[in-house]
Amino acid sequence: MRRDQAAHIDELVRAAGGAATRRDAVIQESWRRCVSEHRLDPEVLREPCILTATRLREHQDAMEEFTHTARFGVETLYRQVAGLGYVLLLTDAKGITVDFIGDPTFDNNLMRAGLYLGADWNEQHAGTCAVGTCIHTGEALVVHQTDHFDATHIPLTCTAAPVYDPFGALAAVLDISALRSPEPKESQFLALQFVKGFANKIETANLVSRFRREWIVKLAGSPEFVDVEPSYVLAVDGSGRLLGFNNAARQLLLRETSTEGRAAGRGLVGRRLGEFFQLEVDDLPRFSHALPAAQRLVRLAGSGTPLFAATLAPPSRPGRPVVEPAAPALPAPLAALFRDDPAMRQVTARAAKLVNTQMSLLITGETGSGKEYLAKAIHAAGARAARPFVPVNCAALPESLVEGELFGYEAGAFTGAAARGKKGLVLEADGGTLFLDEIGDMPLPLQTRLLRVLAEHEVTPLGRSKPVPVNIRVIAATHRDLVDEIKAGRFREDLYFRISGAVLALPALRERRDLDWLVSRLIAGRCDAGGARFSLSEAARAALAAHGWPGNIRELANALDYACAVAESGVIGVDDLPDRLQGLAAGCAVDFAAGAAPEMAARAFASRLPCALAPPSAGRDELIAALAAQGWNVSAAARELGLDRTTVHRRMRRFGLVALRQGGSLAS
Repeated sequence: MRRDQAAHIDELVRAAGGAATRRDAVIQESWRRCVSEHRLDPEVLREPCILTATRLREHQDAMEEFTHTARFGVETLYRQVAGLGYVLLLTDAKGITVDFIGDPTFDNNLMRAGLYLGADWNEQHAGTCAVGTCIHTGEALVVHQTDHFDATHIPLTCTAAPVYDPFGALAAVLDISALRSPEPKESQFLALQFVKGFANKIETANLVSRFRREWIVKLAGSPEFVDVEPSYVLAVDGSGRLLGFNNAARQLLLRETSTEGRAAGRGLVGRRLGEFFQLEVDDLPRFSHALPAAQRLVRLAGSGTPLFAATLAPPSRPGRPVVEPAAPALPAPLAALFRDDPAMRQVTARAAKLVNTQMSLLITGETGSGKEYLAKAIHAAGARAARPFVPVNCAALPESLVEGELFGYEAGAFTGAAARGKKGLVLEADGGTLFLDEIGDMPLPLQTRLLRVLAEHEVTPLGRSKPVPVNIRVIAATHRDLVDEIKAGRFREDLYFRISGAVLALPALRERRDLDWLVSRLIAGRCDAGGARFSLSEAARAALAAHGWPGNIRELANALDYACAVAESGVIGVDDLPDRLQGLAAGCAVDFAAGAAPEMAARAFASRLPCALAPPSAGRDELIAALAAQGWNVSAAARELGLDRTTVHRRMRRFGLVALRQGGSLAS
């Protein structure tokens, strides 16, 4: 027995005898419970109890549906803590580990410590531990190192939170543990918040999955979070009776229950919604997402506390007509980015819900696809519009100067520093939006500094000892796959999770349906030397439609700038296009002269282009072969290719195959 284990056992014996200890009250009570109720001997060092495969399968089978629902949340939480040496356990209500994620290179050490699939962490077997004590108390907690009862477990730190079913009964326990950790217990308090947050997400996902055919009511204390991070979630049937709830909602409803009701032991399930809120089931449709969140106010019936609501209607039943609510109008800056393009409408509609949140946003998309335009539109549509929008090109700043440019410096901070110092781009964005373009190219040392700014909301200029508070909304953008960059060690995982509160993926220009509108808009903003507006000849417009635009909107704008500069009249012809487009123009002109519409001429010509000039069309032959093999049935071809049907339709449009369907040869 090691010296630290012997000292720990001495403390346990004294505490069991009534001696004072500095441990948290919940730990002291658990220690006494282990001795007096569970009859555990403090001097016995116990091996972890790992169930046989047969017994483990029985516990897993009983949890199969719940585990399937919880799995995404479990994996997401693990990705956020894996780099810190944690393993993740999901146990059932009896403390048996039914799901486990950990680094396989440490499997032997984890199994010896009991941090493994099939481990029994019930308090009556394992003593004071995060899972077992959480089951007994029903509360989230940290059991850190020598808080454990069994001296075998004192190297461990364990943090657990209960996960309740929709009726208020304990369904599972979510736990993250580590073999080694810093000595102060406070080092685990952030882990505690992580686990509590994901336990709530899993509860909500389980509730929505179980009652997906009923009304789902989401509530939050602020309009900014009701659509993205609701605190309270309820399931309600068509007659307005409560069917289930997450634990936060259960606690809220219990606080609203009268003293007489609590004394009589009245349950919550089956009671009318109007007993707790100033609304009835007939009012629920008006709290849909079609209405701005700030207008979806509801009050608790007893206390009058204001909350903001969002409702999900049950799916329609056969024979029952459903009236779809009109799509909410987009803020003007976002609506100005596109015209009748489904992909852009989806991105901007999501962005519209986030304009007034504090959440950091990450915009992804190919180079030149308009990431900065979207960021500016989000800024202009929100409450920060009157404050600065400060763009920073992370790839263009020289590494030797980037820290001073971003964070600023005091006068005389280094040789060559400006006499009055420099404010820095972060402080220039105070109160507004800091746009970090191409953040995937930011040097690793600077990523560490930026992470602190985002976490602490303060910046320390070079040469200054005290930090300066800063209020900024961060929008980052990149054309890189940051997950791949993390795996390659070029991007910090913790910074990724800080900047990706929501991810908005912009489509490439070749995938958009509004190219003609975009061309017209760009042309309208350009004038010749005399101030006259330019226009495009039909052949030139067809050539633009035939190009694949690997450089996206930036390449299109450059091409039009060139055409306007060399055009000798107000009409841009084929000879005014850049050289790389003139071959396209010539081919399109043949089809156009034959009487085809410009768009069809472009498509017809695109199918005959040599590889050097053709738009990106990888997979065209494969798509045609799959469609032909399936008798031009799009759904069957999509299944064969492993694609979504809408993706196949989009590629057909891009490759000019949609004309066949218009002729009646294609099936959906």
